[in-house]
Amino acid sequence: MSASETKLLEKLKHLPPEKRAEVEDFVDFLANKLRREAAFDRLLAIAPALEAAGAEPMSEEQAATLVKEVRAERRVRRKDKPPGASRP
Repeated sequence: MSASETKLLEKLKHLPPEKRAEVEDFVDFLANKLRREAAFDRLLAIAPALEAAGAEPMSEEQAATLVKEVRAERRVRRKDKPPGASRP
């Protein structure tokens, strides 16, 4: 463990539980933000190939609708799986 990680853990130990929960929420927020940014970067990386293949460009509204549909389908699939089953 690095010195900065050790310092951070020591600081966390001195926070009250409700503040530690806030820190955990913030760390989750940052991790989700990084995942979204990585997904966007992957999407941008394939854009030239899609254009070369003749795929029609998609508006932001169409993309948002598609994302919502995929997320809804994923939620349904997760509900059908027993607890502890791996996620797609």
